[in-house]
Amino acid sequence: MTLFSINTKIKSEFCKKVYILHFKSKFKMKRYIKLFILCLVLSQSIFYVHGQDLFINNTVNRKYTNLNGKWEYVLDPYKTGGMGGAAVYENKEATGKTDRVEYSFDTAETLYVPGSFNTQKPELKYFEGIVWYRKTFDKANIDANKRYFINVGAANYKTKVTFNGKVLGEHEGGFTPFSYEITDLLKEKDNYLIIGVNSGRRADYIPSVVTDWFNHGGITRDVKLLETEKTFINNFFIALDKSSLDKKNKTIKGSVFFDGPQITQEISVKIPELKVEETFNTNQEGPTTFSFSVKNLKLWEPANPKLYEVHISAGSSSVKDAVGFRTIETRGREILLNGKPVFLKGICLHDENPFRKDRANTTEDAELVLNWAQELGCNFIRLAHYPHQEKLVRLADEKGILLWEELPLYWGIQWGNLEVLEKAKSQYDELINRDYNRASSIIWSIANETAPGKDRNNFLSNLADYIRSKDSTRLISAAVKKDQEIDGHPDSVYTYNDPLIEKLDIISINEYLGWYGGLPEESRTKSFTTGMKKPIIVSEFGGGALQGFHGDKHTRWSEEFQENLYKESLAMFDKIEGLAGMTPWILVDFMSPLRQLRGVQDGWNRKGLISEKGQKKKAFFILKEYYDNK
Repeated sequence: MTLFSINTKIKSEFCKKVYILHFKSKFKMKRYIKLFILCLVLSQSIFYVHGQDLFINNTVNRKYTNLNGKWEYVLDPYKTGGMGGAAVYENKEATGKTDRVEYSFDTAETLYVPGSFNTQKPELKYFEGIVWYRKTFDKANIDANKRYFINVGAANYKTKVTFNGKVLGEHEGGFTPFSYEITDLLKEKDNYLIIGVNSGRRADYIPSVVTDWFNHGGITRDVKLLETEKTFINNFFIALDKSSLDKKNKTIKGSVFFDGPQITQEISVKIPELKVEETFNTNQEGPTTFSFSVKNLKLWEPANPKLYEVHISAGSSSVKDAVGFRTIETRGREILLNGKPVFLKGICLHDENPFRKDRANTTEDAELVLNWAQELGCNFIRLAHYPHQEKLVRLADEKGILLWEELPLYWGIQWGNLEVLEKAKSQYDELINRDYNRASSIIWSIANETAPGKDRNNFLSNLADYIRSKDSTRLISAAVKKDQEIDGHPDSVYTYNDPLIEKLDIISINEYLGWYGGLPEESRTKSFTTGMKKPIIVSEFGGGALQGFHGDKHTRWSEEFQENLYKESLAMFDKIEGLAGMTPWILVDFMSPLRQLRGVQDGWNRKGLISEKGQKKKAFFILKEYYDNK
């Protein structure tokens, strides 16, 4: 049973048992009422939150039909799901001259999938609401011994998936993949897949109402028709056991997840290059775990991003993937990659192609920005502020670039809302399932610029524990705020006492002195203290500059101002005890409706070291020189 095959009934029955046990205990009335309410919330919302039939990983290496391309669409600005009394997903057509049907996909305009609908039509630039997409297709040679799934790489934000007039389910979350089974609905002719995507923002969503990036709506990543065996491997985890790092023979451990009627199988794990071929018997009660030792294992690292082809098979089902093996941990104020200290020479990045002004969705999009990062001298990228496309993470594996990944647990989150916490866990489930086997991914971040408070502390502490229970192969961090200045602390010392720090492996700080308050030269008098012996990453710093606009170092928006800001900031951060890396904000200018200064911003956040036209600013070369000397 995988994370996504637990149904509502099971969850509900579990909660009832918890309630009965708690009722029989001698705890106070308020305690068991709160627990019972929590269980009711979980039992009612678990399917809605997870919103998919089965998580299927590694779709790039499975048999599939690509459903990308032109899709017809109709708008649903009032979010009713119907027009003229007919549900849109029913695909109604007039059958006679007296029929009244008030929409038609057959005569509708088209949008490209994947892609943001906002950037494809001028009239949709700031539209936030529901767009209904339709894709028609035939499927010859349907195999009765196979299963078929619709897989969506991502759709922003809340998605209803229907097939041949039947509602398959709803998925919430704009950046992670989901699948629905259509085996019993698939026909050889005239199939129609209709997907409604609502990009509207709400206070109980992740992210919440206000963000500093463009809300690209629609189906933003690939759509595939997957074909699997009746019983098949839907996911597997594999990693190097860090306890064997110093041994001559290393230990590989992992788990395999099945779905289907014949769970009793013999599993084969092969790594041909290492001459590994191991067999295990399945566990009917849950995922099958395995471990074995290997000789002559080359570890994955930026200087040598070694990947091994891993084959896993059981019965007629088999999967393969290119996997790197590494360890990541901390020791005092150091970050250790494969047991050796590493300085993370990083940069922040949004998941956009600036030339197309669209959400990134191709390998070419990923190649563009990763090449820029490597030219800058980076071995590390912070993927802000949401899960980026899987193609980028896989390419980072190949290129040897370390990654920080995060959810948009950002401004305005409803920390006291238990359903929002479940949504965060669900979205992290999907991200962990997707990227567990990617060696490049080394940090899960659980928040950005959030203020301490009881509800927030409980929410993020709970989430950190949950993530650790799912994945012990990565570090946990969060971009925390400095303390408000209090009596007895001179303003030259920045202190960090956020209680969340105790839950983190790495302390990450955002500091914009010289841009949001003060001037760059004030950096010379500043110092930092956290009171904890942990590594520190400066997760954001920088300032805006319009590429091609020049002035002296005090002229705001000039390249010279940004250049000087980088010089002063880098000198300030070099004084931090335990500095283990940094990710300045940001590699490329990116779209943001919050940034409206005419003639300068024009809807773009200008803190990039590269303009939206691909032109490098002067600060790019300051950071490059700094990294070249690290």
